[in-house]
Amino acid sequence: MTLYHVTWCPDCEVVRRKLADLHVEYEQVIVPDFRPMRKVVQEVSGQYYVPVLKDGDIVLTETDDILDYLDKTYSQERIAND
Repeated sequence: MTLYHVTWCPDCEVVRRKLADLHVEYEQVIVPDFRPMRKVVQEVSGQYYVPVLKDGDIVLTETDDILDYLDKTYSQERIAND
């Protein structure tokens, strides 16, 4: 799993916090502040906005969608492992 983000972004922080709360390991790719310089984000998601979460073939670009996905996918895993 990879999270593309910038350090100052409030939505990115919410996603990072959710990943930490769920104890999900992920790779961080900190991208440039200037949107047109975010070539890797554009290649992965087709747009320049962050956060972007890539988990296998799944690519999510909206914060609420990312949070829902993490809850549905990884909250259940955590419960099953406890």
